[in-house]
Amino acid sequence: MVLMLAAVAPVHAQENFATYPSHAPGYTSIKVFDNQRRFVGRLLPEKRYWAGIDQIPVFLQKAVVAVEDARFYEHGGIDVRGIARALVKDVMKRRLAEGGSTITQQLIKNRYLTGVKTIERKIDEARMAMEFEKKYSKKQILEMYFNEIYYGNGAWGITQAARLYFDKNPQELNDAECAMLAGVQKNPSRYNPLGKPAHVTGRRDVVLKRMEELGMISSRQRQQLRAHPPAVTKTGQAPQYLAHVRGKLTELYGADVVEQGGLEVTAALDLNLQKQAEQMLRDGVKKRSPDLQGALLCLDAVTGDVLAMVGGVDTAQNAYNRAFVARRQPGSAIKPLIYAAALESGVTAGSMWDDATVSYNRGNGDSWQPQNYGREVYGELALRQALAYSNNVIAVKVLEAIGVPYFVGFAARTGLPQRADNGLSLALGTSEVTLNELVQAYTPLASGGIRAEARVIVRIYDLTRKSWIENPPVVSPVFAPATAYVTTSMLKDVMTYGTAKNLKKFSQAYPSAGKTGTTDDYRDAWFVGYTPQLVTGVWVGYDKPRPGGKGFTGGAVAAPIWERFMRKAVAVKPAGDFVRPENVVSVTIDPETGFLAAPDCPKKRDEFYAAGTEPLEYCPKHGGVDAPLLPLAPVKLPSVNDSK
Repeated sequence: MVLMLAAVAPVHAQENFATYPSHAPGYTSIKVFDNQRRFVGRLLPEKRYWAGIDQIPVFLQKAVVAVEDARFYEHGGIDVRGIARALVKDVMKRRLAEGGSTITQQLIKNRYLTGVKTIERKIDEARMAMEFEKKYSKKQILEMYFNEIYYGNGAWGITQAARLYFDKNPQELNDAECAMLAGVQKNPSRYNPLGKPAHVTGRRDVVLKRMEELGMISSRQRQQLRAHPPAVTKTGQAPQYLAHVRGKLTELYGADVVEQGGLEVTAALDLNLQKQAEQMLRDGVKKRSPDLQGALLCLDAVTGDVLAMVGGVDTAQNAYNRAFVARRQPGSAIKPLIYAAALESGVTAGSMWDDATVSYNRGNGDSWQPQNYGREVYGELALRQALAYSNNVIAVKVLEAIGVPYFVGFAARTGLPQRADNGLSLALGTSEVTLNELVQAYTPLASGGIRAEARVIVRIYDLTRKSWIENPPVVSPVFAPATAYVTTSMLKDVMTYGTAKNLKKFSQAYPSAGKTGTTDDYRDAWFVGYTPQLVTGVWVGYDKPRPGGKGFTGGAVAAPIWERFMRKAVAVKPAGDFVRPENVVSVTIDPETGFLAAPDCPKKRDEFYAAGTEPLEYCPKHGGVDAPLLPLAPVKLPSVNDSK
């Protein structure tokens, strides 16, 4: 019966059976280089494309037939000899180990059936294969086969395989490349060209030996092909960075830009820093908990160039980009912007503030009392000290003094969205942000009030048009240089005696400033810090927010990761200090009162002020004038309702 079916002369179908669009001739993938022109990786099309039989090298066709189905051109869909041979082996092994499948049967299985090995499925497969051979010619079946089979690493069909492994279209493949691809079908995860070399070359040798046995190649050809293996295009580095480049190209040029290819992209990436960032984040996070996640982002303070970006500790397995996509509460990492807004409105770093507990009416008989970390009460503190110690009560009072609408507008200029309806709780970082938004908002602090937008692509070369497309930095002034300098001088104290005092040695070696952030119940740990050249932020937490346990703070968890990365990052850069604007003056004050230091003041400190905001009266507590002017910052603040 089988032989009779195989002998029937079929009338072959003439319709277009291609299930995907044809690939464009002359395609080249988009190649991405770092800012030193070191190769990072390629951006490949995600769509599947069809290759006609005339576009598939004859050598590849012969190689696949030789190793997969030597009697392909003789049988009618099933190979009786092959089935008999497989049955003998199955009986010997007491399981369905050998399938005896022809190329037609493999095509049927891939296109219509599951991979489960059962007698029923094999019968269906054989029946459908014979029907298929009645409808289609051998060339048509072979064409469909090459376009449907899996080649490993996400490559379906010969077009994706040729592009992934050799950066070519199918018709451009040479004999050595064809021999390697012909061996993949038996076990794509094991024999694909990116697999272990011993496995891949061993399988290729099986293909070549079989071709020689069938007289398709000579012994000399076989030896030459074995002696000259093909160069396989390696997988890219920094997969999440490459994915972000892909997204930016799509934003700029539309969804088909990667499908069209033909570009060389110079990214802002520093490949060496990227590798350091990946390692430092992974080591710093995983030593605490295997389920913990994190993100790290490093920007050039002046241009906004994204020099390194890590969106998670397992970037190869998890594509979720926590640096640019995940939104979390920043906690106290928001405070530098509140204090900068206060300085911009006339408050000074030396002004005195009382952290006595205050209650805010939230309506419906409910009230809110902001508390300091550990519920301490310090009494009067200078604004500088309040920021260094991350005093919550004073931060709320500062926000109350300048007004929530004013701060929301100020933050918006830095690119940081804040929810005004959160009210005074914004001072404690209750409005969610991404790490990228927060790091960008710190760039004006590092660069004299000039905000730099994160830049991933520096320039693009169009291989077709032979032309360059530049993508210049996007920078804009958002607040006064004096505000940036004085805020930075305050944030330096965070790293010497404040909540990030464990970074004191780093700050002594390299001029730097930064701020910790910890959210309620220790769910998120942040540190954003900067030098005159670099702004780097680190976030650590769980994807599904949950407490990290007592001690899970920005200073203890995120700051050490930041330091280990930054030591590598700044080692090759000059250690120049932040430039002091001409309109910033330094005067000696009594830190306990905020007035000019009198001769008898037991403590004295130099403080920075924007010209015109410095105190003019001497300390009345230690021998100053009897009726001094009030300090520039208000001492007693009115109570307002908090519309959280």
